[in-house]
Amino acid sequence: MLDDFEPDLTRSWSAKFGDAFRGVREEIRGQRSFRVHFAAAVAVIVSAAALRVTLPEWCVLLMCITGVLVAEMFNTAMEALAKAITHNLNRHIALALDIAGAAVLVASIGSALVGGIIFVNRLGLMLQWW
Repeated sequence: MLDDFEPDLTRSWSAKFGDAFRGVREEIRGQRSFRVHFAAAVAVIVSAAALRVTLPEWCVLLMCITGVLVAEMFNTAMEALAKAITHNLNRHIALALDIAGAAVLVASIGSALVGGIIFVNRLGLMLQWW
């Protein structure tokens, strides 16, 4: 399928969006860690609705979710490029892949901290702890 892929800069917007949605589909189908992050995102959305977060809190949570999913997609893209370049061990490629994985880790930890702060605060307000 991808062996005959040749980008055409004159393609229509609908074709470009089609390619992007194909990328999302392939990410969901082929990457277990993306599915885990996607499930976590759904849990965050359900929890945010249950805790009745404010509009600014929704915006922050959705940006965190987006950041983690985008980081995961870039990590997958880096892995695909590395495999296309060589199957041999290359310390520069290994370092790049480690850094891409670290980006996912940093985005995930930061998002978990932000979500924790928002959810603990909302829970405290609902239970009149403060």
